Amino acid sequence: MDQRRTEGFIYLAGFGASIPLSNWMIGHVGVCPGNGPCLLPVGPGLLAPSGVLIVGIAFVLRDLVQRRLGKGWTLAAIAVGAVLSALLAPPPLVVASGGAFAISELADFAVYTPLQRRGLVLAVLASSLVGLVVDSILFLQLAFGSLDFLMGQVVGKAWMVLLSLPLVAWLRRRDERLGIQPA
Repeated sequence: MDQRRTEGFIYLAGFGASIPLSNWMIGHVGVCPGNGPCLLPVGPGLLAPSGVLIVGIAFVLRDLVQRRLGKGWTLAAIAVGAVLSALLAPPPLVVASGGAFAISELADFAVYTPLQRRGLVLAVLASSLVGLVVDSILFLQLAFGSLDFLMGQVVGKAWMVLLSLPLVAWLRRRDERLGIQPA
């Protein structure tokens, strides 16, 4: 197996692992009030459910899966991820988790796909920002009927995307140096 596919399967495994990890974090990491998700500070005066940290990384991993394995693998990963997200979510969050995951990942896909050839870092940033906003709005509205944590969700996910951009830029430079072409 060539290096591109090997790396693609590593990103795919990370993308898949992000789903149970984010669901676990919501119930176990941060300040956990009895009637809601565990919360973490993500900015001055902003709290967000702790799973947002992993969800932000998931958008970047999804883009890297597409870069290495192509659209078919990516769409299959989104479908499996949506089912997995619904299966692993706490019962009251099944629809919110599965639905928000599927729609936001497809939004990420729709933005990343046309931008990827123009610039990897731009494509990852733009698609992740669209995906994380869609995910935040849908998840909060479906799960809690409220957008109270919207800014915290967006900021928390955006931090993780921004922190990943130097790695994405390094990966692009390395691909050029090694002659690795996107799928």
